[in-house]
Amino acid sequence: MNALGELVRLRAMEPSDAESLWQWNHDSDVMRWMNEGYPQTPARVRKWLDERPRNDYGDLLFGVEVLSDATLIGLVQLHGAKPETGIAVLDIYLGEKEYWGKGFATDAVRTACRYGFEKMRLHKITLTVVADNQAAHHVYQKVGFVEEGRLRETFRLGGRWHDTYTMGLLEGELR
Repeated sequence: MNALGELVRLRAMEPSDAESLWQWNHDSDVMRWMNEGYPQTPARVRKWLDERPRNDYGDLLFGVEVLSDATLIGLVQLHGAKPETGIAVLDIYLGEKEYWGKGFATDAVRTACRYGFEKMRLHKITLTVVADNQAAHHVYQKVGFVEEGRLRETFRLGGRWHDTYTMGLLEGELR
C-alpha cells in the first residue's frame, strides 16, 4: 500500500523504522508544536511498531520517503475514519530537518489527502494546528485546508498557552 507524490512515497511504517521515529520524538525542534507524550526507549518504540495493528480504513500510518533515494524523513497518519461519516483526521511531521522548507511536507500532505479521497472515499479530512505554527499552517492552506474554528489556549509551550485552529478539507477542494 504505497502512495506516490511528486517528491515523496508514502509507505507502511515498519519495526525497522523505530530508531528514526525514536530520534524524531526526542528532538525538541521536531516536537516543538506537538504534544510529545512521554519518553520511550528505542526498544519500546520498536515493540509498538511491531505490535501495532495493521493499517486499515480507520487508522493508516505511513512513513514519508524521499522518492529519489528512499530516505525516511517523517510520517503521516489518517486516523479516526469511519465509513459512516467519511471523515478522517490527518497528522504529519517531518523528522529530518534538512528536508524542511523544501516542499516535502506539502507533497506528503497532498499525497495523503489524495489517497484519502480516492482510495478511502473520504468526504472530509480534518486537522488541528497551533496558531503560531506558521510553517504548518501555510502548508495546509496551500493544499486547500480552510480554517473552521479557533480553540482558545489549548496547547502549552514554554509555560505559555497557544490557540489552535481546526482546519478542514472537503473532497474536491484539494489543490
